[in-house]
Amino acid sequence: MARVSRGIDGGGISMQETLIQIEDLTPGRIVEELDRFIIGQIDAKKTVAIALRNRMRRMRLEASLQEEINPKNIIMIGPTGVGKTEIARRLARLVKAPFVKVEATKYTEVGYVGRDVESMVRDLVETAVNIIRKEHVRKIQPRAEKKVRERLIDLLDRGLPTGDLEGRRRFISGFGTDSNIVLEPETEMETEREESTSSLRNRLLVLLDEGRLDKREVEFEVKVNANVDGMIGVSGVDDHMMGNIKDMMEKVLPTRSKTTRMTVAEARKVLVEEELEKLLDQEKIQRQAVERAEQLGIIFIDEIDKIAGRKGGSGPDVSREGVQRDILPIVEGSTVHTKYGLVRTDHILFIAAGAFHMSKPSDLIPELQGRFPLRVELDPLNEDDFRRILIEPRNSLISQYVELMKTDGVCLEFTDDGITELAGSAFQVNEKSENIGARRLHSILEHVLEEVAFSAPDSMSGQVIIDRKYVLARLNELLEDQDLSRFIL
Repeated sequence: MARVSRGIDGGGISMQETLIQIEDLTPGRIVEELDRFIIGQIDAKKTVAIALRNRMRRMRLEASLQEEINPKNIIMIGPTGVGKTEIARRLARLVKAPFVKVEATKYTEVGYVGRDVESMVRDLVETAVNIIRKEHVRKIQPRAEKKVRERLIDLLDRGLPTGDLEGRRRFISGFGTDSNIVLEPETEMETEREESTSSLRNRLLVLLDEGRLDKREVEFEVKVNANVDGMIGVSGVDDHMMGNIKDMMEKVLPTRSKTTRMTVAEARKVLVEEELEKLLDQEKIQRQAVERAEQLGIIFIDEIDKIAGRKGGSGPDVSREGVQRDILPIVEGSTVHTKYGLVRTDHILFIAAGAFHMSKPSDLIPELQGRFPLRVELDPLNEDDFRRILIEPRNSLISQYVELMKTDGVCLEFTDDGITELAGSAFQVNEKSENIGARRLHSILEHVLEEVAFSAPDSMSGQVIIDRKYVLARLNELLEDQDLSRFIL
């Protein structure tokens, strides 16, 4: 039986329920799921799959032993555009884990303050709150919509003529005879009974559900929170503290009611949001979010190679070792203050990445190296990889363009030789200029399809075949002029 420390009882999705939902994600299955979106890089996929499975294994243990087992953080080494970020992002989506990506170089900017590195943990918790909130909303959405239906009927009923029986009947019958509403009473007494409140409400419900009342306007009151953005202007206060001050002031200042008038369709959206806020247990969401961030959170630190090295000179280099030492406590395990409470980073999985062209992982300070025991090298992409990226992943690049153009009545058809030429051109440009990996395919495709995208639907429709001849006609001039290709592609 799975055991999870600090489990949360009640509604929502607890850690124990989350573990049950992802129970069948074996390392092999995780790699299969990643293969649907990312081409190649099998070593990196295996490494992250094992790391994820180990987190699930840990949560099955006794609470005392869970605290002793820390995640094995990973350093991904490889050039840009080979899938480092995408592997980590897709991994997080598999288990609905909070995920944030930060650039290590941002902490070397002018005005950098050491405590700012904690912002990555605060961002992670914010992401977790959004995930947990959506899970709660899915559970209570039917209740909220039911309440809103009743409230809309009250508002519509209030707008009907009072004491005017014929007026109320004309309103109902004015929406057509195909609404399944019977208005053929046999006697005057029966007429009065049918025009009773319950009968009228039932008829309005039918009209409301059929969408016949969507354009009718209703008037109601909405709650408006106090706007404190222009009330606070304190220099020298970081974003975290400023956010806490704003939250505190919004809670202290009273909300006010404002009468507004809008269509039923618009009012439904506003009222559903209002009902959801009433039904949501914010404290429970925050507790579960903190736990989800602590137990399943993934922080991706990109460009870590840019802060490697301890010998500083002038400019941002002087702070490289300082940034490493500021990141170190977060990765080692510390407690960070957030607006939702204290968050421990001991069991957050950190994945660092960098090209390491000018440095190597051993240039990091020893303490930080020790917190990233797993290192995996990603392979540069070859021409065959580019071809597979164009067609194999779910929602591949080519399928995206096909569906986009289809909305304007243009049917794109990519031939095999056309796809091969696109892949070869992307590989060739990467070889001759800066290698930006799979991102080069975006530049190539945009340039090849520029005329189609511009002309549709004004002067182009029907089928357009993208073959080798078409691709070469669009790219030859650029590929021959190396300087121009560097500028354009």
